[in-house]
Formats: sequence, C-alpha cells, structure tokens
Amino acid sequence: MSSVFETAGAASVPITFATRTNWDAIRSELPAPARQFAEANGFAPKPGKYLALPAPDGSIAQVLFGLEDDGAKSRDLFRPGSLPGLLPPGVYRFANAPHDPRLAALAFALGCYRFGRYRKNEAPDVRLVPPEGIDAADLARMAEAAALARDLINTPSNDMGPEELAEVARRLAARYGASFSCIVGDDLLQQNFPLVHAVGMASPRAPRLIDFSWGDPAHPKVTLVGKGVCFDTGGLDLKPSSGMLIMKKDMGGAANVLALAQMVMDAKLKLRLRVLIPAVENAVAGNAFRPLDIFKSRKGPTVEIGNTDAEGRLVLADALALADEETPDLLIDLGTLTGAARVALGPDLPPFYTNDETLAESVAAHAKGENDPMWRMPLWPAYDSWLDSKVADINNASPGGFAGSITCALFLQRFVEQAKSWLHVDIYGWTPSAKPGRPEGGECQAARAIYKLLSQRYA
Repeated sequence: MSSVFETAGAASVPITFATRTNWDAIRSELPAPARQFAEANGFAPKPGKYLALPAPDGSIAQVLFGLEDDGAKSRDLFRPGSLPGLLPPGVYRFANAPHDPRLAALAFALGCYRFGRYRKNEAPDVRLVPPEGIDAADLARMAEAAALARDLINTPSNDMGPEELAEVARRLAARYGASFSCIVGDDLLQQNFPLVHAVGMASPRAPRLIDFSWGDPAHPKVTLVGKGVCFDTGGLDLKPSSGMLIMKKDMGGAANVLALAQMVMDAKLKLRLRVLIPAVENAVAGNAFRPLDIFKSRKGPTVEIGNTDAEGRLVLADALALADEETPDLLIDLGTLTGAARVALGPDLPPFYTNDETLAESVAAHAKGENDPMWRMPLWPAYDSWLDSKVADINNASPGGFAGSITCALFLQRFVEQAKSWLHVDIYGWTPSAKPGRPEGGECQAARAIYKLLSQRYA
C-alpha cells in the first residue's frame, strides 16, 4: 500500500467538515451558486453526509462532509475514513479542522485499503495533503502496517498456512535486517516445544515456531508473541460449520504482531525486538491430540487437554515460556483467543490484562488517543483454581462457561515469571460490518496503540 499523503502545498480540493453547530456559518460563506446547489441537493450536516460542490468550469470546487456535532453523546473520530470511498480521483485537503485532525488523516489513509488479491478491487485514487503539524510519515507507517495485518487475515487459509505465514515473517525480517529462524515439524519436539507440536501435528502442513530479532542488544528487550493458528477446526472438539466460517482469522494475533513489529522497525525505536509466532493448523486426523491427553510444556508443568478448541493458549504457552527465559523488559502477546471476550465486550473492544499498573494506565491512554480501543480486565486470582486438574499440573480449559477470557489469561500467566512486565491482549482481529476507516474483514487491533506506547518509551 503506497502512502496516500501528498506533499504540502500541492494543488488540492478543500474538504469542509460541517456540523449542526457550524453549518449556518459555512453556508453563509458559500458563493450563491454553491449555496443553491447544496440546498437543491438537500445537503444537511448529518454524520457521513457528502456533497461535492461544482466550480463554474465543471471541476470540484469544494467538498462538504458531515460530522457529529460537538455536543453529540458519541463521535466517531474515524468518520472521515469514509471519504476515500466517496471522493472522485484527486488530491484533497482539510479546509477546517475535524474533531481530531491527526486521527481524521489516519482514518483517511486506513479508508483507502482494499483487499484485491483474488479479484480486481483497486484502492481509491485519492490523496490527502496532511494537516499542518501532522507527522504524515508516522501516519503512513501505521496505515501500511495495518494493511499488512488486514491482508494476512483476509487471505484464506489455503494460501495462508504456517509455511506461508513464516515466509511473510522472513521477508519482513529481511526488509529491516533482522535475524530470522524457524523451527519446523518434529524439530519442535527436539527443541522442546511440545505444545506447539501437539496442536499442529494432525495437519499435513507442518507446525513451526517463527523467531526473529532486530535492534541493538544493548537496548531494552521487548518481545512480541502472536498466536498463529492459520485455521482452527476446533480439533476433535469440532466447531460447528458456522463457527469455522471466519477461522482464517485465527492467526490475527500473528498478523497484528507482524504489523506492530513493522511499525517498530520502520520507526527505528531504540529497543531490542524479538518476535515469536507459533504457527499451526488445528486440524482433524487420526493423530490429532485428544480431550484428556496430557502433554508436558516447555516450561515444565504438565497440561491436561480439557478442550482441543482451546488450542491458542497452548501454542502461546510454549512461546511465552521461551520469551520469558530472556527476562525481557516488556513481554506482549496478542491472540484471537476467546469467544467470551466477544460476549463481554463485542468485536471492537479487545480486553487486555496486566498486573503492571503503570503499563495498564499507559495502554488505556494510548488506546483512547489512537482510537484503537482496549479495555482492561482483571487477572482475578480467585479463578485460577478453575484451571486445576486432578491428573496434571493444569487444565487448558475451565469447566463451565464463566469468565472464559479471564481464565485464558490466567492460564498464560502461569508461563510468565521472569519478564519485568507482561501484557496480554485478547483481540478479535475482524470487523464484522464496515465502519468509516474500517472495511469489513481482517482488522488491525491493538497494534497501533501499543506502537505509540513503545514510541513514547523508546523513541
């Protein structure tokens, strides 16, 4: 995805943002023919309402676009992300300030995304002169990374298996001069990643652990771990067909970790980055792992399989254990893990977990500031006993349907002891219906907010 931002000073068509509060003043300043044209077309300053006003020579003189009023109960700060799908080809600029000019410009860039791998679906031929004082390079960096995450999630599993995901990571590592390695198939057993191997062993597409590092080893260590389940049937605890319809997105954690890593490396943040992605396909075959099987984890505790559809936490457990061995300053994992998180908070608001109060405050602040929402939920210690097993050290699933996202986080917490700080995010990675700047399909969630957090800490 090329940058949608034009150089300052380029000839451009003004976009005027209209609200109920400012509409009378805007209308009074329009030339009489333009005012009559707007009235004849029934333009009203309603959120998302669009009208191109013609110049005498037939070109576009100005664009009117409706936003929520300043006093509205809720405002979509990404509302200008609808513009790329409405505007004719050309170069545009903001004539007046939307609610948040930086987020509006970012939304404009995000709204240009189109997934066109399998049929012609060209991105809109529009460009934006960024508002004055806005770091357009940083916005372009975030938009490009978001496009990477969306492309990976939107690609169907027949073309995005563990091997293909590893190849994307390898190319990304090579682009920024990172060191890359990958442990494949039975070598996972030899190098002590038994849970990753167990989940992926039934698929003819070999499981693997993707691993790359970038940056100065003297800088603070930040490790990112992403769930890379390239398709999830549920295993022998088989999902119904309706539950598999968008399971190509079950590698959304890996996709967003790669997007976050791209932002970090492109910005040259002063940190030592490590990226770990357990990439598997949870398939059904005669050698699939079974309910009540028991496996020893990399860290040592034995894990009883209460449910083969709770596989994401298994592969993350081995990867987190490896990451934890280095005692990173900050350990972050992202995964599309529980339906319980969606029941509690819906598709747009991923829960996050940490015991670091300073980190929690920073995550919440950057999530709000970047319009990349997240909501803190508790690592509630009273529920830890729900993971007890009568025959192993821990069960991968708690009985009953209570607090599923919390118990998943508590399971993962068992495998993190030495990291100075840990953040777990249970993302959805998918936009069920299109919104401004967020087309239906794969979505970049949590990565932008975490990138800005890291930028603040390690710029």
